[in-house]
Amino acid sequence: MKTQLCQKLVVLFLISVFVSGCNIGTKKTTDNDVTFDSISVDKTYHLLENPENPNCNLQINFTYPAKYDNKDILKKIQQQFVYSYFGDGYENLSPEEATAKYTEDYLNNYKDLEDEYKAEVAKADETPVGAWFSYFEMSSDDIAYNKNDILSYTVNFENYTGGAHGAHSFTNHVIDMKTGNPIKEDDIFIEGFQEDLAQILIDRIAKQNTVENPKELENIGFFSIDEIFPNGNFLIDDNGITYTFNEYEIAAYVVGATNVHLPYEEIQYLLKKESPIAHLAF
Repeated sequence: MKTQLCQKLVVLFLISVFVSGCNIGTKKTTDNDVTFDSISVDKTYHLLENPENPNCNLQINFTYPAKYDNKDILKKIQQQFVYSYFGDGYENLSPEEATAKYTEDYLNNYKDLEDEYKAEVAKADETPVGAWFSYFEMSSDDIAYNKNDILSYTVNFENYTGGAHGAHSFTNHVIDMKTGNPIKEDDIFIEGFQEDLAQILIDRIAKQNTVENPKELENIGFFSIDEIFPNGNFLIDDNGITYTFNEYEIAAYVVGATNVHLPYEEIQYLLKKESPIAHLAF
């Protein structure tokens, strides 16, 4: 019996060694221990406070980090979230204060149109004033990746202030959760990476649009391919880096935004061996 028991233990040991050996080199995925909260706003204001007049509508869906063990890093990343969402003049405010102030500023700026609107109405007699006085703005932010000490998120923005059509933008941000610092291209790519990475981006965009020669992109709404370069607007995840080019950046409005995913294995030779994302890429 003892002999059989010993044999079973040896077999189990060998199996455990084999299984653990098979897992060598796999990347562990660990969620960042950060808690998020959100603030929503939906405000409408009619010019001259008359419900029959044109109006503005502001919609905000702001997600931000609310809890993190390191309070100093939490403050840094909150400031970055506020700045990336609301812009200059708000970064030193709390998420709640920034949202309230931005809402107030937006409505006040729209109210500044009231004198111009009254003048247009006076000139128009009984003819309705054009829709160019009807404004709207919608914004939100999405957490794209929150693991392995890396936090990637996108700020989505859409507005209309008269004219033929509204504007849309997608602005990406990446944060090193160990330091609370933003991760930029120079932090992860080797010196002189731009030209090689530009060619990779161009080739990927051509493939996405099923054209054999990248030059053919110029026939389907893209501008000169010689002007496509890394723009710093990227996300990071387990699988690679995704660049976003917004409307009018590399192509006509009708093409919309262009997203280009670059797997790590394709760009590994351009990445620094020691960088905030080395544990994902190598």
